[in-house]
Formats: sequence, structure tokens, C-alpha cells
Amino acid sequence: MALVVQKYGGSSVADADRIRRVAERIVEAKKQGNDVVVVVSAMGDTTDNLLDLAQQVCPAPPARELDMLLTAGERISNALVAMAIESLGAQARSFTGSQAGVITTGTHGKAKIIDVTPTRLRAALDEGRIVLVAGFQGVSQDTRDVTTLGRGGSDTTAVALAAVMKHDPGEPGTSTPGYSDVDCEIYTDVDGVYTTDPRIVPEARKMDFISYDEMLELASVGAGVMHSRSIEFGKKFDVPIHVRSSFSDAEGTWIVPEAEWMRDVVVCGAALGRDEARISLNGVPDQPGVSHRVFAAMADHHIVVDMIAQNVGEGGKAAIGFTVLGDELPAALNILRPLAAELGASIEFDEQVSKVSIVGTGMRTHSGVAERMFAALAAENVNMKMITTADIKISVLVSRKEGVKALRAVHQAFGLGLPRPGAGQPAPPFPSHSTGEMGRPPFQRRPTAVTPNSNRDLAALTQQLASMEDIVVSDVLLDTDQGRITIFGLPDKPGCCSRVFQAVASAGIIVDMIVQNLSAGRAELSFSVPQADLDRALKVTRDVVGTLDPATRVAADANIARLFVHGVGMRTHTGVARRMFGALAERGINISMINTSEVRISVVVDRARGQEALACLKEAFHLA
Repeated sequence: MALVVQKYGGSSVADADRIRRVAERIVEAKKQGNDVVVVVSAMGDTTDNLLDLAQQVCPAPPARELDMLLTAGERISNALVAMAIESLGAQARSFTGSQAGVITTGTHGKAKIIDVTPTRLRAALDEGRIVLVAGFQGVSQDTRDVTTLGRGGSDTTAVALAAVMKHDPGEPGTSTPGYSDVDCEIYTDVDGVYTTDPRIVPEARKMDFISYDEMLELASVGAGVMHSRSIEFGKKFDVPIHVRSSFSDAEGTWIVPEAEWMRDVVVCGAALGRDEARISLNGVPDQPGVSHRVFAAMADHHIVVDMIAQNVGEGGKAAIGFTVLGDELPAALNILRPLAAELGASIEFDEQVSKVSIVGTGMRTHSGVAERMFAALAAENVNMKMITTADIKISVLVSRKEGVKALRAVHQAFGLGLPRPGAGQPAPPFPSHSTGEMGRPPFQRRPTAVTPNSNRDLAALTQQLASMEDIVVSDVLLDTDQGRITIFGLPDKPGCCSRVFQAVASAGIIVDMIVQNLSAGRAELSFSVPQADLDRALKVTRDVVGTLDPATRVAADANIARLFVHGVGMRTHTGVARRMFGALAERGINISMINTSEVRISVVVDRARGQEALACLKEAFHLA
């Protein structure tokens, strides 16, 4: 028998009529012969109302008591949906997160799932019941207190349950061991994942398919339809995810393993992160261990750092710029001020910024993507305050008042509103993981694209279920074939970066890693190019920079090595960067550039120490 895990957001269960419609959809899934597990969010604005009420009675509510309060919202909707199902003649059983066996860490408001022990869920399914689980919540492994999972917690609950029910062998003697056929349906008030927010860009197009990695990156940079943690579970445990509307029967968007044809799509989507804040530590010592101290301090307080732009050091000093969520800026500054004083550094911050990003697996095999993005922004006179690039993502930080204009510009520049394969046009056939044969275009309820990969080690997957949100690092790689160009004191004006990359692209030079940071009113821009093109890149860059500002300096460095740590949830899991930077600091290896994303963290070190750095990182992540 197949298992369907369905998740319904707050708007889907906002009132009694909508709850009844959701119940009808759930019962229909059961009638089709499926076992059904349902995760529900709190009704409508319940969570916001409870937060407001808490702050009325206590301006700084204790985290434990806030979790006790907020979890009531999901319990209410959970019970009401179960009642509605019973009224339709089906049998249902509702469970809180703790009753469902969702075991978490003890960090209130940001707990991570350690394990799920679905004994009671399996028993209810054996009885033929529809199972309902309150989303967004669990119970601390150590204190047994109620915890909440933070942003996107109900999505995370749903995909975690799907993963466990698929791969967990179950209790001896039960009739429901792991299900071989598991779908996870995320029902929202939109009918799928769009190329960008259609409320901002009306011509945005719904995508029929998107890869796990692309969705991870889009979710991390501002696409609000799903949270990145739930996508992590989908990728780690081979759970296909179907995002669709609870108000229609239309096919939505499948989030699936990457297919070959997806690599022909250079950019699949763009996103705007409005709630960003930029922090810059200027004048930090340019020596090993400084980056580790900064980001370890942030990780210790569970603050997720996003864009990181570390400048190349000069005169023994460097600058480290990064972004955090706007509501975490006060906490971040409180952490950093004593550290900055100890390091002899100064702090700058800017709350009036937004992040604009483009994402696509085709970036791995297509050049000129950054140049096209920067040209689109320059044409709209949008200034870029920070730039970071990653494996399949480019992000820029702009003034908050220019965020919407910037998003529209890049969406149009890459033609994201036009039909293409996988977004309005039939996708090429997907190969079956098990047979290698090509199937028909997979516009059907369960497309060939989501056939589980039979080569996955199911024993290893089952073992991972006991540490569900632990860091998963798959590889560490070293690249010594690149050199670096650095521009010091570039004018902080719209179009300057675009001019540089247009000139470099016109010379036929492929640019890879890009980092730009602001310091003292000027930009420092670094980028890597193939060693064979380093001298040409230096000349081309000097020529174009000379026309912008004769005082700007350009330098080339052939003695660099780049290291890449690949995995899942690299940015969200604050411990990855801490472990990576800490391992290098222990060896006295200095980091001169940093880039982060959900699937890869990259650093630049001295070439002479590249092999040593590779060995120590493999040891740190147990890949030796």
C-alpha cells in the first residue's frame, strides 16, 4: 500500500468551511487506497495572534513558555480536522508532536529534529485510521519540554515523517514496515513554485519541476513557498515533494532529484529577501583563526549567517562582511561588539538592504551569467553593496528601496516569464534510476523523475534517521587551477562591477568565484579565473578600471587554492562553517576568501598549504 503525507498550511484551515474542504480531500486520498498521514499548521493568523497576546502580558516572554503557548495553535487545528474527517464517516486519530514521537534538541523556538519514533502512528495506520500530526512541534530529548521547530516547522514535520515512514523498518510484528511508495504533498494557498513571487512580478511562471538543490537555494534566499530545512529532508531521504494548492486539483510543482535536462536551464528562478541586515567588521587581523572566532560566536547563539564576503587582507588587516536576518541583527551586534573590541576592529551595519538572487543548475556549465545579471542591474541604476557567488547561485545585496526593481530586472533579463521545458513546456523524458530507460514526459501524479535511486545505501539512510538533522557532508575538494584578481577601492556606484565583468567576458575569460564587500565607502571586488587566463584578466581589468577611477588598484595572485565542502544544508547548519574554519585555524591556515550556500562552502587559502588544508578538512568531516 502507498503512503501519502499531506501538509496543510494555515490559510488552508483558516475557518470551518476550509477545514471541511480539507477533510474531504483527505478522505478522498484514503478512498483511493492510500494510507494517509496529515500535518496541519495553526489556523490562519493564530500564531501571530498568540505572539501578540504573549507580548501584551510579557514584553520578553520566556522561550519555554512561548513554545508552550504557540504549540496550542497546531493542536487546535489538528483536532478540528480530525473531527471533520470523522463527520465524513472515516476514522481519524490526532497526535501532538510529542505523541507522534518527534524528538528534538532543547533549543526553544529553533529546535532541530533528532529522531522520529512513529510507533503510535503505525499502530493507528494498522487500525485503518487517518493519522493527523500537529506540525511545528516536538519534545526535547533532554528535558522532555515541548519545543517548536521555528520557521517552516510544519513543512519540516511533514517531510521528516515521510522520510521515517519510508525508510524506518518499523517495530517487529507490525504490518507496516517502511513504505516503498511515499509521496509528500505540501498544500498551500498557491498552486506551486513560481520563477519568482507572482505578487511582485505578475509574469512569473509556475514551474512543473525543480531540483532539490535549486529549491534549497531558492528557499534560503527568500522564496517563501517552502523552508529549506524541509527540502534538506527530501534530498537526504529520497522523498519527492509535491507543492500544490489546497483550493484546486491542479498539478503543482514536483521537487525532485536533478535530471540531465535541467542543466540546460541556466537560471530557473529569482528571489528577493527583504528582511536582511548587513554587518561589516573592518580592520580585523588578517591571520588564521579570526574567521573562526567570528562565525563560531554566531553559531554558538544559533544565528544563521547568510552572505559572507571576506576581503583580501592588506597591511595585516582585512574586512569581513556578512548578512543576517533583520530580526536577528540586535542579537548579532551584542555578540560581535566585545569580540570586535578585542580584535581592534570596527563594526558597520545597515538595516535598509535586500538580497536579490538567481538560482539554476545550468550555472555549472554556462558562462556569462553574472555578467548578464550585473548588466541588468546597472541598466536600472541599481547599486550592489555585496556580491557572493556559489555553485548554482548568485546573490547581490542592494538598497531595500531598490529591491523590487532589482528583482524585476533580473527576472526579465533571464526570460524567466517565458515558457521553457519544465515550466510551461513538456520536459524531456527522465531516465529511470532502476532501468536507465527513458520514460514519457512525466506530467502525471507520480512522475518517473521521482523513482527512488536504487543505488542509495538504505542501511545508511536508516542509520541517518536516528540523527535526522545532523550535518551531512558528502565531499571535500581541492582546486589549484585558478588565480585571483582583486580590485581595491572600486567606486561604490551603479555599473562599475558590470563594466568590469563585461570586459572580462568580452575577452573570453570565464569567471568563477566572485566576492564583493564594502569598506570605508569603497568596494573591494575579487574574482577567480583559470590560471592560464590570469595575466590577460589582469590587463583587461586594469584597462577598464582605469576608466572608472585612476586611483583604483588591481592585483593578481596565482598562489591560491580553493577548497569546497559539499553537502546538504551547509548554510543553515551553523556548525558546518564553525567546524570548517576551526579545523583550518588549528593548522594555522589563513582564509582569504569565503563563499557559502546551502550545498557548498568555499574558501581560498594559500596554494602552498592547499593539500594540507584538504587533508585536515577531510579529517574534520570524517571523510579521510
